[in-house]
Amino acid sequence: MSLQKLLDELEVLKGEYEKFEHGNKSAGTRARKSLQNIKKIAQEIRIQIQEAKAKAE
Repeated sequence: MSLQKLLDELEVLKGEYEKFEHGNKSAGTRARKSLQNIKKIAQEIRIQIQEAKAKAE
């Protein structure tokens, strides 16, 4: 499952967002990219869960 990928990307986001809060504007761009990756990974996990649920029924 992609849960570890999600956790890793959250760590990336945390670091970039902290840099952004301290005035690094380019870190804001990287934080937004990381958020987009989180959205994609979350969707993948959502699909995996739905497929597993369908198999169990």
